[in-house]
Amino acid sequence: MSPHPYAFLTLLAAVAVAFPLGMLAVAQLWFRFFQPPKPGFVKNAVYECGVAATGDSWIQFKAHYYLYAIIFLIFDVEVLFLLPFAVVFTALPAGALIAMAVFLLLLVEGLVWAWHRGHLEWR
Repeated sequence: MSPHPYAFLTLLAAVAVAFPLGMLAVAQLWFRFFQPPKPGFVKNAVYECGVAATGDSWIQFKAHYYLYAIIFLIFDVEVLFLLPFAVVFTALPAGALIAMAVFLLLLVEGLVWAWHRGHLEWR
């Protein structure tokens, strides 16, 4: 007699549901038996890299540095995609050339947008 065709899927679904529920049960038991019952002053104290925080936490922060990093990351990933394409350029069909042209046009569009908005100027 052959097993039911969906028996393995049923077993897999049961394990997929039981495993996370088991982990949640273990976490709940750990929480119940090992967590301190009340948070204290030390537990609620502000901790920043081993140094007690001083001063006001509301400061003016320039987001331009993040924009430089994101733009660099975008064009760094562009190089990662262009290098394998350049290695096998002669062996690829015309569709691959069109796909890479679309990819490059999207990146150039992003560069023009960043340039137009002034994000490439170091202030």
